[in-house]
Amino acid sequence: MKNLIVFGLVIAIAVGAGYYFFFAPERPEAPEERSSSFPIDAIAENDTVKGARDAKTVLIEYSDFQCPACAAYQPLVKQLAQDFEGKIAVVYRHFPLPQHKHAKLAAYASEAAGKQGKFWEMHDMIFETQKEWSSKNDARDTFIGYAEKIGLDRAQFIADIDSQEISEKVDAQYKSGTRAKVNGTPTFYVNGEKLDTPRTYDDLKTVIEEAIAKAQ
Repeated sequence: MKNLIVFGLVIAIAVGAGYYFFFAPERPEAPEERSSSFPIDAIAENDTVKGARDAKTVLIEYSDFQCPACAAYQPLVKQLAQDFEGKIAVVYRHFPLPQHKHAKLAAYASEAAGKQGKFWEMHDMIFETQKEWSSKNDARDTFIGYAEKIGLDRAQFIADIDSQEISEKVDAQYKSGTRAKVNGTPTFYVNGEKLDTPRTYDDLKTVIEEAIAKAQ
């Protein structure tokens, strides 16, 4: 009889645990997990921005330099910034995926170029030559070559690409993306709202036009 009672208790505990595991609501994140120095609905102090930082419409992109889809969207986002110049702010945030072996280094290279005022020049060059460097065993020399092509100081670029400041920035932006439930690249937010990935430039343009009208 005692064995039956013990067995019954074990079964009851197992069933209860299974019910909690599968059906209980998702555990809320602790406050410190939710907090981020890179909020989705605002431009952070050290965000890289194209356009007016005080614009009422903000497009934030979480992106990976080695992601083919991100490379395909690069000219669309660039065109968008030109077409809505003065009306929107375009923010690039790093989300280097673990399966892309050069993605972090590419992010570091863009930020090192940014230290010399040429983030967007490096950003565009890295995306436009993605097939060239992504297949290499080591892309470091390639990125140093790009730095020289766009007129950067070589020694400073090399020092910056290895700096703790830059690695911490890239890591912080990646973590902000995970907190925002980014699960792929590119992921876009307009004024804090996550977009279904636009299929065409016209789709993206329509979203921005609607956001501008709403903000006004």
